[in-house]
Amino acid sequence: MPDIITTGELLIDFTPVKAPGTENAVCPNPGGAPGNVAVQLARLGVPAGFIGKVGDDSFGRSLKSCLEENGVDVGGVVVDENVRTTLAFVHLDKEGDRSFTFYRDPGADTQLREDEVDKSALEECKALHFGSLSLTTEPSRTTTLNLVKEARAMGRMISYDPNWRPALWRDAEKGVQAMGLGLELCHVLKISEEELALLTGTDSIAEGARALHEKGVALAIVTLGPDGCVSSLKGQLRHHPTYDVKVVDTTGSGDSFWGAFLSQLIQNGYDAPEKLPSLSQEELAGFCRFANAAGSMCASKPGGIPAIAGREDILRCMEETDILETDFRLI
Repeated sequence: MPDIITTGELLIDFTPVKAPGTENAVCPNPGGAPGNVAVQLARLGVPAGFIGKVGDDSFGRSLKSCLEENGVDVGGVVVDENVRTTLAFVHLDKEGDRSFTFYRDPGADTQLREDEVDKSALEECKALHFGSLSLTTEPSRTTTLNLVKEARAMGRMISYDPNWRPALWRDAEKGVQAMGLGLELCHVLKISEEELALLTGTDSIAEGARALHEKGVALAIVTLGPDGCVSSLKGQLRHHPTYDVKVVDTTGSGDSFWGAFLSQLIQNGYDAPEKLPSLSQEELAGFCRFANAAGSMCASKPGGIPAIAGREDILRCMEETDILETDFRLI
């Protein structure tokens, strides 16, 4: 049975590629943040499962097969002949950072009903991870929130990624409010600097972290792109720089980062919310270094799931790659 279950969107990312004699060529890659996290966990030896819905089309079937081939338990994947699998077209700037155009009205991932979810897997797992894209519309919003609440009531550790995608919210203000629901349900949180400002109303990482802890978040990791990340545990903030790799495509790198981080928590015995306060700053720094290396390796290759690295490549990055020097200062 899975130690960690992820739930949410599973989709196809159409990623730009360079092809002779063509412009704007794209390559379809399996993706979706919770699916990416599950694959990274599985590649690092953590039993992982996925709950979600895809369409009964070639994209959906290939996505389910991709998870299965990567060792992810797909018992919770629903294939629906009445809706199509969500598609996302990735646009990259000169630095490799991306934006998205979604074909999802509705997409299969938004149509997961509560009566389609086998919650028995919660009885055996240690943690449940979810993201905000499941909260954009019904019925997936209610399905996801109820699943998370039930897992939390059972004592499972809850992980959350706000994953702000403004194009998927018809009303930005309501979107921010909906994203905020996850803060009161999770124990561990991955949040970008932009998302931190949106959800706490401050540009200060220190003040934003305090606001998160007041909402009940035990451990927050603020991702900073080339500046690495900042951890906040028990009121202590610490900056962790990342590795100096050539960035090709950041699609999935944040998910790879988080899957690697969660793997370190689970594999080192921090697999329940009551255990998090005993995590030392030294251990946490090691987990962040490992996660930074995983995210860096993913960003050095094109695509989402195809770019996710295994343990040997991550450790090699940590041993052989210089730390990226930036002007970041934690204030």
